[in-house]
Amino acid sequence: MKKILLCLFLYTWLGASAQQSCPVIPLPASFTKTTGSFQLTDQTSIQVNQSVLEPLAHYLQKELLKYKGLSLSIEEGQRSSVIVLNLGPKKTIKAEEYQLEMNARNISISASTTDGLFNGISTLLQLIRQSAGQSIECWKITDAPKYGWRGLMLDESRYFFGKEKVKQLLDWMAFYKLNRFHWHLTDQPGWRLDIKKYPKLALIGGIGNYFNPYAPAKYYSQEDIAELVLYAAERHIQIIPEIDMPGHATAANMAYPEYSGGGTDKYPEFTFNPGKEGTYQYLTNILKETDVLFPSQMIHIGGDEVAFGNKKWNTNADVQHLMKTMGLKDLKAVEHYFIKRMADSLTKLNNKVLAWDEVTETNLAPKNTLVFWWRHDQPEVLKTALDKGFSVVLTPRIPLYFDFVQDSTAVSGRRWKAGEYSPIEKVYYFSHEQVPETAHHEKNIMGIQACLWTETVNSSQRLDYLLFPRITALAEAAWTTDNKKNFNDFQLRLNTHLEYFKAAGIYYYNGKKSNPEPLPKKISVSYID
Repeated sequence: MKKILLCLFLYTWLGASAQQSCPVIPLPASFTKTTGSFQLTDQTSIQVNQSVLEPLAHYLQKELLKYKGLSLSIEEGQRSSVIVLNLGPKKTIKAEEYQLEMNARNISISASTTDGLFNGISTLLQLIRQSAGQSIECWKITDAPKYGWRGLMLDESRYFFGKEKVKQLLDWMAFYKLNRFHWHLTDQPGWRLDIKKYPKLALIGGIGNYFNPYAPAKYYSQEDIAELVLYAAERHIQIIPEIDMPGHATAANMAYPEYSGGGTDKYPEFTFNPGKEGTYQYLTNILKETDVLFPSQMIHIGGDEVAFGNKKWNTNADVQHLMKTMGLKDLKAVEHYFIKRMADSLTKLNNKVLAWDEVTETNLAPKNTLVFWWRHDQPEVLKTALDKGFSVVLTPRIPLYFDFVQDSTAVSGRRWKAGEYSPIEKVYYFSHEQVPETAHHEKNIMGIQACLWTETVNSSQRLDYLLFPRITALAEAAWTTDNKKNFNDFQLRLNTHLEYFKAAGIYYYNGKKSNPEPLPKKISVSYID
């Protein structure tokens, strides 16, 4: 009897919490449920106070047609119900802040930036999708994100998913107000970006993947890139490409071996040749084309794990000559020389230099460099980066590498030492406040990002399983302040979103036998000459 009473109490308490909460992910900063409901019909119009907002109105139009089957017009004049997008003067508020006010006749979204308005639209779309029929409960919401950088990285070097899958991910990112798509396009298994000046990068470097080194070449044409950049921009997402160097260069070196610095048996042709002057012009030309393709003015150059495959630099005549000429005492100094030169090339292109946390040891200019702290077991590296004045994105393996498993029963996927993994609750509660080294450096923390590496992923089904529903926890971790977080409340709000995943054909993790873990598909290798 006591257990029954306890269960009834918890059920009642959780239900009351859900009613008090706003049914949106990520949870808004301030919200009040107001009286009445808004009737959304084909007779509802969308109005904007400036012509620059017409693309936002058109996006809202398309989403309402897709999910509600309603064809709203964008027009001026009086209607029985109207959705107004209002771009106001810039204030001393966060750039992405917005206000959403609803009553029986009007919905008003106001912000001082178009990014803020888009965030308000995303919130409104969630409220609309959760409504029964045409009646939308009214809310008053004032909202702004905790972090400006709310990122997701996808590794397509190891396995290529293609344009339609990327669009699907961008749709979900927009739905959850994630705004940075870090695209890992080059690495050992494959080069996935068409570079006109060096066509063999895609045609030869694009052959193979992590599971099958002889799979036919797959890559994104420059037309594909332009389409996806526009698609992301419509959703207020910036795409940041990664061109990995000086390590993880195997695919590129298969295409143009004259720029290879060698590797090891385990990591063949792993590095570019830092001692060959032509290497710098070759890579600068690649970065120039990449800059044209991606308007974010940010290119990630990797810079990680170079020691995995730089052994041949010890005997490479070009590298040895460089060391003697420039007074470089060891291979680490060579690595830093290379990184500095390529960073200078990016700076001349008016691009921010993005790199993994190994570059903290270099003398790159902090004002133009964004460091991605990924080695969660080395907090001292983060402290050094912050002490030097670098801006930092937090992307620690635990809990933000989504190739790590979600529960103790998982068969495939990574675990850290002592079996540590990344359940959704750990993702949900992550913030810089959990990392002591960030104290007194809050202004240098740009945000957080999850990374989905694909050594164990060679199907869309497994990609979905690792990403959903953890993407929702990531969104709330990146947006909602710690004092607003409540995992029980989050789980109640998440239940509705699981139905969205199911309706979209997303094979999401639910911890149940009904959705068992999809294992990496075994691929029979077909050898070619």
